[in-house]
Amino acid sequence: MTKAAHSCSLLWLLAWPALTWGVELRFAPEADYGPFVYADAQGQVGGLSVELLQALAPLGGFQVRTLPPRSLHEILSATQRGEVDLISSLRPTAERSRFLAFTEPYVSVPAVLALPPGKASQSELAALNGHAVGVGRGYAVEGFVRERYPGVRWVSFDDDRLALQAMLRGEVEAVVADLASLHFLNQRDASMLRFEVHQHIGFEYSLSFAYPIGRPDIGELLRKALRELPQPTRRQITQRWVPEGRFAYQDPRQADLRLIASLSIAAGLLSLFFVMRHRARKAGS
Repeated sequence: MTKAAHSCSLLWLLAWPALTWGVELRFAPEADYGPFVYADAQGQVGGLSVELLQALAPLGGFQVRTLPPRSLHEILSATQRGEVDLISSLRPTAERSRFLAFTEPYVSVPAVLALPPGKASQSELAALNGHAVGVGRGYAVEGFVRERYPGVRWVSFDDDRLALQAMLRGEVEAVVADLASLHFLNQRDASMLRFEVHQHIGFEYSLSFAYPIGRPDIGELLRKALRELPQPTRRQITQRWVPEGRFAYQDPRQADLRLIASLSIAAGLLSLFFVMRHRARKAGS
């Protein structure tokens, strides 16, 4: 064997583990952002984004090393320190885009106003000026509501569960959160987390995977995997965690308009019936 051939063989042997196992990405999951990503009572990480990531890994040729679950605020700080390669269930913002890059969104849900039962008189944020309202610390919706509703006294919490618990203790009047997460929390502990969903606040959570802005190679792996993931598989994963129609928020004003339209149609059909009946009688006489 020539010296050059021997060197090539050594290089191949050294490269073989990477070629076999792919790039290892340090994935930082949120502790309580179900149904997208969360840790259960046994500390096992699951959720829509986790299941989707498991399906993407072989398509993108990467391995996922899951870090201990933490709050989003802690995860973003760790990412800036270079301790994290991959975050899920994140919406781009100007602040985050300073150190993160994002894939295309893989799921979208609306942010809504949650209130304790019987508080319909305060069913819009505009009616809560001067009152304390909870919102997730570091969540994309936080900057939106602080700018859009400066008269509200915003109180930040590490996650939506803590915000809801504070609302039930009377520490805040309401909570802003995404609709799928509210229903997920309610299903996990319906006896404790009693609330009613009201206003759609005009903000959509279009959630993406995020990675350090200095690692475009990670973005390429994720985009390749997202392109190659069959649509039926993506749809099955999404519907397993967020069934279609289950979390659909209906603006009461739209419901009123639909009722008026239905009554108008019914009245029109009834009038047409009487006109045709009258003509039939007239023709028979």
